Amino acid sequence: VQLQASGGGLVLAGDSLRLSCVASGRTFSTAVIGWFRQAPGKEREFVGNIRLSGGSTYYADSVKGRFAISRDNARNAVSLQMNSLKPGDTGVYYCAAPPGGVYFSNPDRYRLPREYDYWGQGTLVTVSS
Repeated sequence: VQLQASGGGLVLAGDSLRLSCVASGRTFSTAVIGWFRQAPGKEREFVGNIRLSGGSTYYADSVKGRFAISRDNARNAVSLQMNSLKPGDTGVYYCAAPPGGVYFSNPDRYRLPREYDYWGQGTLVTVSS
């Protein structure tokens, strides 16, 4: 599976931004797309994920109510809509997919980077105050 993230940029606090992740290759084996971010000097952290069959979404507490993940199955794409952005949201945003095979429906799964095998190249989001 190959993933291509795009849509990052420089925005002001309170603004909105929409990121896109397009998947190609063996997409039929992809059950989950996750979004992570990494700020300078910090570890990569979970933002949210979407279960492609059914569309259930799960979010980190820090973005709940401000961010929304949606899917476009026809384009093999997943979007991350980010509203009410804060300077603390600054970082490189990555989309990722776990390996094919067994799928775990537990909402607590797929929140750690080590659960994912395939990563996009990342797109930089900078929120200025």
